[in-house]
Amino acid sequence: MDISAGIQASLAGRYASALFDLASEAGTVTAVESDLEKLEAGLSESPELKLLTTNPRVTRGQAEKALWGVSAIMGLSDLTQKFLGTLAQNRRLGQLPGIIRAFRAIAAAQRGEVSAEVTSAHALTDAQLADLKSKLTAREGRTVKLSTKVDPDLLGGLVVTIGSKRIDGSIRTRLNSLAQAMKA
Repeated sequence: MDISAGIQASLAGRYASALFDLASEAGTVTAVESDLEKLEAGLSESPELKLLTTNPRVTRGQAEKALWGVSAIMGLSDLTQKFLGTLAQNRRLGQLPGIIRAFRAIAAAQRGEVSAEVTSAHALTDAQLADLKSKLTAREGRTVKLSTKVDPDLLGGLVVTIGSKRIDGSIRTRLNSLAQAMKA
């Protein structure tokens, strides 16, 4: 597996890489990826869960016990539960968002996918997303996995970020460029 040196060099990347290796050996990469998506949603929706992972006053044992309960409620796999226990014991729960991102990147690279973040002024329809996905897949030569965000400040158009490449076709950027050209 070819993983970028940037992912391997970071603390979150090393944990994600170890989790990916364990999941690969067990044949549960998809299940772990699903678990991590649930955890990511839980961290964004629950201030209490986020506080549990970042509060230094929570002891290792308390964090591990609480996460064991949360894992059971969320229906997370045994491997993910044990991994969370390891993070709690090593006081690395604060790294969880970075670990999730790194795991997602490693899994996508293994499948030959590339992730693209699409920001639009309003929500895109399924047909628009399918059309955009097919065009980006043709451009990149790999399967593109889309994640979408809505930012009304764009006024219109799209901003697509694929890795370090950014395609900015927003009206806001066009208006800013026009304003700069008029000042010169």
